[in-house]
Amino acid sequence: QLHLAILEKNELSNSLGMVQKELQEKESEMMREISEYQDKLHQAEKDHQAVLTEVNQKNKVEIQACQDKMNSLEHFVSSQKMEIERLKSNKEELNNFLKEANQTLGELQKTKVR
Repeated sequence: QLHLAILEKNELSNSLGMVQKELQEKESEMMREISEYQDKLHQAEKDHQAVLTEVNQKNKVEIQACQDKMNSLEHFVSSQKMEIERLKSNKEELNNFLKEANQTLGELQKTKVR
C-alpha cells in the first residue's frame, strides 16, 4: 500500500509538473501575444496621429487659402463700392452740367427768337 501511495504520489507530482510547465508555456505565449498587441496598438496610434497631423495641416492650408480669398473678395467689393460712389458723383455732376447746358440753350433760343 505504501508502495502504491508512493507511485501515486510520483504520478501526481509528474502530472503537477507537466501542468505547471503547460501553464508556464501558456503564460509565456499570452505575454508574447500581449506584447505583440501592445506594439500593434502603439503603431496604430502613431499612424493615427500622423494622419491627424497631416489632415490638420491640410485644413490649415485650406483655411488660410479661404481667408486669403475672402480678404481679396472683400477688397474687391470695397473697391467696387468706391467705384460706384465715384460714378454716382460723376453722374450727378454730368446731370447738373446737362441741366445748366439745357438752361443756357433755352436762353440762347429765346434770345435768337427775339
